Amino acid sequence: MTGFHLAQVNVGRMVAPLDGPELADFVAQLPEINALADGSPGFVWRMVDDGGADATAFRPDDNDDMLLINCSVWESVEALRNFTYHTDHLRVLSRRREWFHRMAEAYQALWWIPAGHRPSVAEAMERIAMVREHGPGPLAFTFRDPYPAPARTAQA
Repeated sequence: MTGFHLAQVNVGRMVAPLDGPELADFVAQLPEINALADGSPGFVWRMVDDGGADATAFRPDDNDDMLLINCSVWESVEALRNFTYHTDHLRVLSRRREWFHRMAEAYQALWWIPAGHRPSVAEAMERIAMVREHGPGPLAFTFRDPYPAPARTAQA
């Protein structure tokens, strides 16, 4: 145990308003997928808006009302990878092109945080910007190019 957890953020630009028929199936599956995440091994926390069920009320870019954000914290890259690609989450992920436009720029970032820290929308968007501007590195990376958790600093 290093004293660090893995934060993840991903954003997506909706093909239509969240309350429109085009996203109805996506919205209908949110409670199930969020509950699956909440109960997954290695899950720590996920960002929720004032409604408390999910983060769909957040708009991380003041100039883009169609951009949604998802942010969560996990014990490890492996725990997040298992949830993402080895649970029913994959079924929903495989349909993302029905609900979200393909993004030319990076739409995901992973980074290590001290255990107990909860990222803000602004912090999460800064990490995506790091990947977009500099590529993966120890401060913001992707599943394809993961970095290990920082070593625990010696305490006096």
